[in-house]
Amino acid sequence: MANDVLSRNNVKVTGRGTQPILFAHGFGCDQNMWRFVTPAFEADYRVVLFDYVGSGKSDLRAYNRERYSSLNGYAEDILDICRALDLKDVILVGHSVSSMIGLLAAIREPERFQRLVLVSPSPRYINEAPDYVGGFERADIEELLQTMDKNYIGWANFLAPMVMNRPDRPELNQELTESFCSTDPTIARRFAEVTFFSDNRKDLPKLTVPSLILQCSEDLIAPRQVGEYLHRNLTRSTLRVARATGHCPHMSAPEETVSIIKDYLGQVPMS
Repeated sequence: MANDVLSRNNVKVTGRGTQPILFAHGFGCDQNMWRFVTPAFEADYRVVLFDYVGSGKSDLRAYNRERYSSLNGYAEDILDICRALDLKDVILVGHSVSSMIGLLAAIREPERFQRLVLVSPSPRYINEAPDYVGGFERADIEELLQTMDKNYIGWANFLAPMVMNRPDRPELNQELTESFCSTDPTIARRFAEVTFFSDNRKDLPKLTVPSLILQCSEDLIAPRQVGEYLHRNLTRSTLRVARATGHCPHMSAPEETVSIIKDYLGQVPMS
């Protein structure tokens, strides 16, 4: 039932436009992270926000370990929401891992999507010698997951400032830390493993929907080489490198993020 999905994923719909723009949050976050960006789109679009099952104010009772053992389960959340609201010509804005989750959704039902906006995306976080730079060695990720197991609060306090990379904005570091800490540790640990060990490089050629790659100028989680790799391997893609640093430009540099997205959406759609 549609209402079940909308309740399950804590879906919120605002805006005065008709074309849907769907914002998908990243790992350890929820829809609230988009609050600095979404007001700029409410006059012209139907703005749709949600929380993945296991995140934010979603229904934790709906969490299924098997379903969410890969990014495809999270892609199914997006498609469930699109079906429940009968969304078509969707502009999907996905942050971090949601870039690849959105890509998987658009590969499965391309007719639903008009554009993808990939904010700080990465198809593979682990370096693969000799040709691919993802930013991390496998041992780095394994150590990160071990830290989550041993000291979840300590892990959150360590990772959040590294992700945000805005030492001049301690309140953003604190918010991200609190967001990490508000997520069920067991679910967060599984989502982290699914995220950081994912490899979607072979999926890139399957995408037919035009996309914007919004890359930050300095990002420890998704370095510049990753954005360039995506641009080479995603047909009909546009690469824009923001002045913003860190992995969360929608929080740390919302005005620039809005400007880049609006500039892209204002262009004549690619045929």
